[in-house]
Amino acid sequence: MKTHRIALYPGDGIGPEVVDATVAALDAVERQGGGFHLAYERFDWGMTHYDRHGRVAPEDFLATLRPFDAIFLGAVGWPARLPDHVTLTPLIRLRQAFDLYACVRPARTFPGVRGPLRSEQPIDLVVVRENSEGEYVDNGGVLAAGTPDEVAVQTAVHTRRGIERILRFSFELARTRRRKLTMITKSNAQRYAYVLWDRVLVELAPQFGDVAVDKLHIDAATLELVRRPHTFDVVVGSNLFGDILSDLTGGITGSLGLNPSANLNPERRFPSLFEPVHGSAPDIAGKGIANPTGAILSAAMMLDWLGEKAAATRVRAAVERALAGCNLTPDIGGGLTTAQITAAIVGQLQA
Repeated sequence: MKTHRIALYPGDGIGPEVVDATVAALDAVERQGGGFHLAYERFDWGMTHYDRHGRVAPEDFLATLRPFDAIFLGAVGWPARLPDHVTLTPLIRLRQAFDLYACVRPARTFPGVRGPLRSEQPIDLVVVRENSEGEYVDNGGVLAAGTPDEVAVQTAVHTRRGIERILRFSFELARTRRRKLTMITKSNAQRYAYVLWDRVLVELAPQFGDVAVDKLHIDAATLELVRRPHTFDVVVGSNLFGDILSDLTGGITGSLGLNPSANLNPERRFPSLFEPVHGSAPDIAGKGIANPTGAILSAAMMLDWLGEKAAATRVRAAVERALAGCNLTPDIGGGLTTAQITAAIVGQLQA
């Protein structure tokens, strides 16, 4: 039996609640005898760690996580207690230090879940976010802080290497789906960085002649993802654009609580990280009403990555059947608690 070592990083707010739900689902699929075992180690980093030690994660947290096969994160952040740019620092450091440059964020509609759009055509797309550079590089500074003359400079970094590898990854992903790629740019106003994205796309496209290629400016993309979301397949963009659009896709499919994500190092030199797209939602933390399906679907992506594809397929099918049976949390129009929808998914896995 193969053992996969999993680092659990529940984090803040509803993070521990959705991680507990996910472990319950994973335990259920493991009991079915798929020939694998998930060995967990849990880390109480986040606000709990900050209250004890004055920092949200230990200095050596990267070295601690390095030996694991995968990392599973709940959510981080508690803005009322500590600024987000502090609580999110370990996550951004993880993405960059472990070169988790491909952030894959599927979004789809589910039978039984009503979305906000008038169109009833099913949505099934993936946002691929360049995850290692762009606007999230800590590159800048502040002059004359706290004075009327304060100046803040934050400079995005876009490299040919970074752009090319995320576009290649996205083309290859499109080949496994409906063979359509849409790149998000803003080259009409950002004349250096996004013109480079445009040029690299033009250079690479002939190598993937079996994939239809489209390009949209970010402002037009936000319109078209609402107007005709069913026409998109793989959508690729920079760190900032991918972050924004993946929240939008959560909105148009019914809830951000449904959306999973994977932060991948495709070369597998480091452990990849899996997390729901949603944040820590401190306003509902402890109320037992958080939607765990995005986290559980993130675990399915983790199982795929670990080579346990049959188990991943069972998890996704169980979630779909549970949702189709009107097992809905408040964010998607129902009244179930976190525990109740988790039990429904586990029940489907055991059926």
